[in-house]
Amino acid sequence: MDFEFSPKVRALRAQLIAFMEAHIYPNEARLAQQIGANGNRWQPLPLLEELKAKARADGLWNLFLPDSEHGAGLSNLEYAPLCEIMGRSHFAPEVFNCSAPDTGNMEVLARYGTPQQKETWLRPLLEGKIRSAFAMTEPAVASSDATNIQASIRREGDDYVINGRKWWTSGALDPRCKILIFMGKTNPDHPDRYKQQSMILVPMGTSGIQIERALPVFGYDGAPHGHAQVRFDNVRVPAENMLLGEGRGFEIAQGRLGPGRIHHCMRLIGLAERALEKMCARVRSRVAFGRPLAEQTVTQERIAEARMMIDQARLLTFYAADRMDRLGNRVARKEIAMIKVVAPNMACRVIDWAIQAYGGAGVTDDFGLAQAYAHARTLRLADGPDEVHRNQIARLELREHAGA
Repeated sequence: MDFEFSPKVRALRAQLIAFMEAHIYPNEARLAQQIGANGNRWQPLPLLEELKAKARADGLWNLFLPDSEHGAGLSNLEYAPLCEIMGRSHFAPEVFNCSAPDTGNMEVLARYGTPQQKETWLRPLLEGKIRSAFAMTEPAVASSDATNIQASIRREGDDYVINGRKWWTSGALDPRCKILIFMGKTNPDHPDRYKQQSMILVPMGTSGIQIERALPVFGYDGAPHGHAQVRFDNVRVPAENMLLGEGRGFEIAQGRLGPGRIHHCMRLIGLAERALEKMCARVRSRVAFGRPLAEQTVTQERIAEARMMIDQARLLTFYAADRMDRLGNRVARKEIAMIKVVAPNMACRVIDWAIQAYGGAGVTDDFGLAQAYAHARTLRLADGPDEVHRNQIARLELREHAGA
């Protein structure tokens, strides 16, 4: 294993850091002020669109895609340090067209889409002209076990008819969202429960789609992107919108979620790094009981622990990315599960310590820590909860020692 950055990655990393310092950090307050400034929170931010044009002109665009025809041609390991830098700001991933769920959806279309599907949906997503959503989780069942999904995709002649209710459908509230990928059951009686589900492309303007409500996270609505609860009532789409074929939903999901989990973890590491930076600055400038907070032993212990935890999480994520690149997602599934537990828990702990160092100011919106914590805590659930990943890690470990 060699985690030394290649010349290409070093150059992109330097360029990305410079862009963040020149355009992202100085504009975070202005971007936040533009949300809902015209009375509608669910509208694109003009400044964000300006920054996206700058990033694209600078070649900092679609860096996540390993396909060099459409992206930067980077491996998972090469993209990881760039993803970390983007994760330092809530607004940054979209600026570089590297935000979820679009990244996962673009990877699905690039990997599994037909030429027509790619032309209709992948091309405008790659160009940043539209956004997308992913509809998998359901409110009526324990979606930590995705075989519980009850939404139906039923063939009727040359069409499929879709019925069900989904929630945590990220991006569905965004007016730029023009397409979503829907997971439901095409064959609920199939003896293999992992071949009952399929994924299909559903244009957002299709009759029968109803946005029922926005779902805030600890009070943050995520506007103008956010999360939605969506009802699908006899939604009819052409049969050619099926992805890969009936019964292959889990196969697609595994191809989609492996890189997505790497991305989530690296963004969280960037978020934790920034929280630690803020914590260090705060404790050096504040005095309590006659001494700077930085001289308090409890503060020093937390800073030291945070440094070790962040570096451990980063190295473990690099290791998982390296195994994915060399051996494939299936072989690396234990390492992917490990980082998905380690990174969100680490980020929650580090951000919580930063909040504590800020005192009452830490739970306000003034310093971004409360929103950062809400995001990190959510990712202990998104893409599979801790418990599911821990169970998988244990099963794989026990299997390795079965003959011992």
